[in-house]
Amino acid sequence: MIDPEQAAPALLVAGTTSDAGKSVLTAGLCRWLARQGVRVAPFKAQNMSLNSVVAPDGAEIGRAQAMQAAACGIEPGSAMNPILLKPGSDRSSQVIVRGRAIGEADALTYRSYTDHLRRVSLEALAELRADYDVVVCEGAGSPAEINLRAGDLANMGLARAARLPVLVVGDIDRGGVFAALHGTLALLEPRDQALVAGFVINKFRGAREILDPGLDMIRALTGRPVYGVLPWLDGLWLDVEDSLALGADRGPVRAPVGARSLRVAVVRLPRISNFTDIDALTVEPGVDVRFVTSPHEIADADLAIVPGSRATVADLAWLRERGLAAAVIDRARRGAPVLGVCGGYQMLARSIDDRVESGAGTVAGLGLLPTRVVFAQEKTLGRPSGIGYGHPVHAYAIHHGAVHADPDARTEPFLDGHLFGAVYGTTWHGALENDAFRRAFLADVAARAGRDFTCAPDTDFAAERTRRLDALGDLVEQHLDTDALWRLLEQGPPHGLPIVPPGGPGGAA
Repeated sequence: MIDPEQAAPALLVAGTTSDAGKSVLTAGLCRWLARQGVRVAPFKAQNMSLNSVVAPDGAEIGRAQAMQAAACGIEPGSAMNPILLKPGSDRSSQVIVRGRAIGEADALTYRSYTDHLRRVSLEALAELRADYDVVVCEGAGSPAEINLRAGDLANMGLARAARLPVLVVGDIDRGGVFAALHGTLALLEPRDQALVAGFVINKFRGAREILDPGLDMIRALTGRPVYGVLPWLDGLWLDVEDSLALGADRGPVRAPVGARSLRVAVVRLPRISNFTDIDALTVEPGVDVRFVTSPHEIADADLAIVPGSRATVADLAWLRERGLAAAVIDRARRGAPVLGVCGGYQMLARSIDDRVESGAGTVAGLGLLPTRVVFAQEKTLGRPSGIGYGHPVHAYAIHHGAVHADPDARTEPFLDGHLFGAVYGTTWHGALENDAFRRAFLADVAARAGRDFTCAPDTDFAAERTRRLDALGDLVEQHLDTDALWRLLEQGPPHGLPIVPPGGPGGAA
């Protein structure tokens, strides 16, 4: 049994690669435990993601941790994701600690933060372990990124510091899953290997009897069990962590296309952020959502969306270089609907004064709204609410750019932003998750686009999210060895696990 006098048990879900299924498995474990009456919380020490959310405590954290908190049936907080990195270019990221930005860092300067951030992450984990019965931790990327091991905060560095048992999940749909599992273990130092309790295989489709010999062989080669095989199921996970989960021409879910469908084209910006804003559209029957990178796809859609961006000025330049800006402008001039959200809203302005994010100074926007944007040093974080089309709207805001209407602007209000012709703009994220508002907005879009489209009257996005979280809990309950998982939580890392050569940089045992 779990001793209530001790720090709550915890385990770490690591993965062979990014997008192997760590977030999904973590959420599934959280849901399964919560349904057993366990007070459980998620944790990710360090997250690199452009999808974030504002928690009730005012902290900016990774969107995936907020949804894992929902799987636990609790509110999210800064302790669940104490370090968030938001890439602004290929070489630098904004560093957010306990929900507040502390500056920009590249790969080299970030090393100077490491000791401080390690303390922050371990303190946050200890805080959760004092408040909850179990903590399910999610790793980042792969634990076998041996060039980064010395400064690792989220994978084996965390596991060793907190003595956590580790599950390694591999995506069999990518191919080479057995090599990935074995190779991940073999590259770890012996003391790290000693914490790896076993494996989970994700996204399996096919005949299980064909897979079984491989499971037997990986057990024999590593001395570690496979805790289970999760089957492939479409459309399970909303709130994905990064754009690896998006295909070049599609969103997280594709609705069936028909004569009465409403076609939505979302520009897939290089530094696209909070594209989870689109999730609510993907669950609407008859709404066909595509993430696009070509002008003709923008021209052909009933609604074009320019989403958020971590690098507004740079992504605006990319829009122009690819001919996408001209396609968006052409849409607006012929009265075809365009929606800009946060960074995308800023791009629609006449001018952008950015001496903070890009340092570019004043640059021309697309000129589709009679507004100007000025970037502030202090980031705006909030959970605003208001009225849209006569319906209550609850959202969240994360931005440096403040939008100001021209003195002579003749626009209509749209949430906190503007509607000018058929061009809509708002800084609010998550607004489309409000069902009545979403239906009214899509009805307005369809009318302006001249489409015969009516939303389903009973689509409930919150209920759909709950259904998917329950499905993740079902996967864990039905396909993993939950008795063995309980033992892992109660007893910690197994003793006497064999070391797999070559044993990483630390050499053989």
